[in-house]
Amino acid sequence: MQSREDTEIPLANAERRWSLLPRLRSLCAVCAGVVAMTLTAGVMSTSAGIPVFRAARASGGGDGIPDGGGGLAPLSTVPVPEPANFADFIRDRGAAIALGKALFWDMQAGSDGKTACATCHFAAGADLRSRNQLNPRVGPFVVNRPNFQLSAADFPTHRLADPNDPASAVLFDTDNVSGSQGVLPSNFVSIVPGSAVDNVIFDGPDPIFSINGVNVRRSTGRNTPSNINAVFNFRNFWDGRAQNDFNGVNPFGSRDPNARVAKVNAAGGTDLVTVSLNNSSLASQAVGPPGNDVEMSAAGRTLKDIGVKLLALQPLGQQQVSATDSVLGRFAASGTGLQTSYADLIRQAFQPVWWNSTDILTDPVTRRSYTMMEFNFSLFWGLAIQTWEATLIAGQTRFDRFLRGDNAALSDLEKSGFSVFGGKGRCDKCHGGAEMTNASVANVNQRGPVDSDDGRFFDTGFTNNGVRPTASDPGNGGNDPFGNPLSITRLTGATPEAVQGTFKVPGLRNIELTAPYFHNGGELTLRQVVDFYSRGGDFANAELSPQIRNLGFSDSDKDALVAFLKSLTDERVRSAAAPFDHPQLFVPVGEQTNPDGSVKTDANGVAVDCILEVRATGAAGGAPLPTFESFQFTGPPCR
Repeated sequence: MQSREDTEIPLANAERRWSLLPRLRSLCAVCAGVVAMTLTAGVMSTSAGIPVFRAARASGGGDGIPDGGGGLAPLSTVPVPEPANFADFIRDRGAAIALGKALFWDMQAGSDGKTACATCHFAAGADLRSRNQLNPRVGPFVVNRPNFQLSAADFPTHRLADPNDPASAVLFDTDNVSGSQGVLPSNFVSIVPGSAVDNVIFDGPDPIFSINGVNVRRSTGRNTPSNINAVFNFRNFWDGRAQNDFNGVNPFGSRDPNARVAKVNAAGGTDLVTVSLNNSSLASQAVGPPGNDVEMSAAGRTLKDIGVKLLALQPLGQQQVSATDSVLGRFAASGTGLQTSYADLIRQAFQPVWWNSTDILTDPVTRRSYTMMEFNFSLFWGLAIQTWEATLIAGQTRFDRFLRGDNAALSDLEKSGFSVFGGKGRCDKCHGGAEMTNASVANVNQRGPVDSDDGRFFDTGFTNNGVRPTASDPGNGGNDPFGNPLSITRLTGATPEAVQGTFKVPGLRNIELTAPYFHNGGELTLRQVVDFYSRGGDFANAELSPQIRNLGFSDSDKDALVAFLKSLTDERVRSAAAPFDHPQLFVPVGEQTNPDGSVKTDANGVAVDCILEVRATGAAGGAPLPTFESFQFTGPPCR
């Protein structure tokens, strides 16, 4: 619930932004267009006789709902962002949705044959696992250890004697992050024809993620955000590295000058071409984890290699799919998997120019050879998953009903919390608009990708709110793989800036179901989050947003605000009902241990997983999963 006020940008700074456009265009053409569009849409005014440039900003939606400064409105009022050239790639939207859902939930995509995209997004689009989830962030573990079982006593990770007083004694503090466990450290050798498990060479003892010389699954350095409603984000990942423009290959859009996909030419052969699809940060995000050697893959494996494997396997071949699944039910086999192939789904979903060739193509980096369909698998993967995720719109909350005029949809306590949210709490200053985040496509299109507060520039929708010291994680202040700043503000050269340690402002729908909170997963409950904002954050970073301040909430304010936040739950998400229904999933939830605390291993000396079965649901949904707060593993003995 980060906050900031409307921005007035001195005219000199506005003119400077114009002068910096050529550099921005050279590094990020899509973003440059947005900057120019926004500056053109701005208006001149004066304040105390000083000329200022006020960024154009949407007001109320004309539906009689006051925007309270944040433009709050039912989510149904917002068009779902889509690439302008969508039809150049997708020939059948329904087939693309089915392909994307199957790819996202398929455990065979992981090098270990167990890890899907959904492995970190199976609970309200996020991750409820609480064992083996820690990443020390800096150096080896100091307080806890790999395979640690988190409990309520471990939160918040910055604990004060008085949660209302940031100057009170610090009882405990750690840089440890509650992330998501991925795969065991290994190096890719080859795809094994007909097998869901890749041929890999396991690494020796990892300096961080091992116990007595036995490796455990490595965990990510940031908490997993929900993929539900993520289609509204202008950029994705906490640090914004998944670009709005998708290049068909990796998360970095036009930043990567060498990204190429294959396209059938007029003579029937193939050319390697650049592509760019706007409003596609979800596609950019989707192609990141599959080849990441922490999240899903042995080091050195590419999405082309994943294509080699999956094109030869039955989709979801190890998992049950409900016959009433809202998307995949028509393909569901009687046992496991789908009665179709990935190749057939690609042929139905995508225009022939992206797959219809018999040419054998060589990857310029790995020098491995592929069919055209294998070569372009990253394009299919990213766009299909994005097309499916664009259906994951959680706008049927009680709050949305209230905004549509149903006064009885909220209790008196929740209405009081709404007043705190848009009043004393100032939450809507960053969680604004119908999407409840200023990081949305609509807000960036309106304001531009560079914003200002207290005379300092930062990327629109990104904030340093004092969760951790800036030095612990640069966030949007980091660099891309090509040595350029992730921050659009820094690409423009706008100064003074407050970019370091800023992170994307998340949307708030279903927040009740997506603990732990913040990019570091440092807060367990909504009450802890509200305490954090009430006291004005935990660390007085130089880049701290000036809108993070001591709000002085009373206990009744806090109770009301927490109650309001719980009204943002879409009950279809809680019960995994359509469009949030899903196939069966077997999720690693830490490693089995012996009575002496050592890790249990198989005959090859590899750690043995504890496994949680997430049962398939159909369109009607099923029993709600536990939340992170209440989750206790009850599978095989895991000690």
